[in-house]
Amino acid sequence: MTTAATDAATDNLAALESEAIHIFREVAGEFDRPVILFSGGKDSTLLLHLAIKAFWPAPVPFPLLHVDTGHNFDEVIAFRDHVVEKYGLRLIVANVQDWIDDGRLTERPDGTRNPLQTQPLLDTIAEHKFDAVFGGGRRDEERARAKERIFSLRNAFGQWDPRRQRPELWNLYNGRHRPGEHVRVFPLSNWTEADVWNYIAREKVELPSIYYAHQRKVYKRDGMWLTEGPWGGPRDGEEVKELTVRYRTVGDGSCTGAVESTASTVEEVIAEVMASRLTERGATRADDRLSEAAMEDRKREGYF
Repeated sequence: MTTAATDAATDNLAALESEAIHIFREVAGEFDRPVILFSGGKDSTLLLHLAIKAFWPAPVPFPLLHVDTGHNFDEVIAFRDHVVEKYGLRLIVANVQDWIDDGRLTERPDGTRNPLQTQPLLDTIAEHKFDAVFGGGRRDEERARAKERIFSLRNAFGQWDPRRQRPELWNLYNGRHRPGEHVRVFPLSNWTEADVWNYIAREKVELPSIYYAHQRKVYKRDGMWLTEGPWGGPRDGEEVKELTVRYRTVGDGSCTGAVESTASTVEEVIAEVMASRLTERGATRADDRLSEAAMEDRKREGYF
């Protein structure tokens, strides 16, 4: 990088950080019961890092919420618990398995539980009366997310209506909502995957080990490398290979694929991301391939 390019990148990260911190403080002053969605993935970890900076030296003034499908990667769950203990945070876990056990949800024929997260999320928001829910969604991830404002109003059923999106001019955010409604808040809206990784490098943010190259037994399905787990697989005819891979995004193990990679450091990951022509969700999330409007349909139902 030239000096001018380095300065520009530094200024960009500073502006993004400032915007995110402003949003956290705005929500803390405007809402009664905010919560941060936290899975232990890179975006939610970055979100928590920014929240800690926003309120330091005071503790983060609201809890974390994880909707646990039961099909998460062991490394990510261990990292989630490590972070919660390290910073003395309050973690609320909504286990999808509980909803299956009592009949509120039914296991899907394909074995994936990612679409099953919506009802536990909405039920937990209602139970705790959360009025602002922070998420790590970014506009560069997927076309439906590109439509969403930083403050995204959800109705009493948790549903998203793009026609009710409010203008956001001059960093002014409208958090007004009726009883029973809530607002989803996305401080990382204007970040790209490259911004996330450059900031992680600058701040030395700790992440789960699976974001970096490692040896793993995987099998190919629908063009993606999936790994064995409680979600099942491989099927007949799906050959298991041991490859050097890493994950660009983490979620339900039944629909989150690894990519072949030797990037074992932050700098190597950044170089790999800069060369990629696909977003991380487009490359490694089977649930987004169900239809052209898969994400938008789920958001209308209350998905984050």
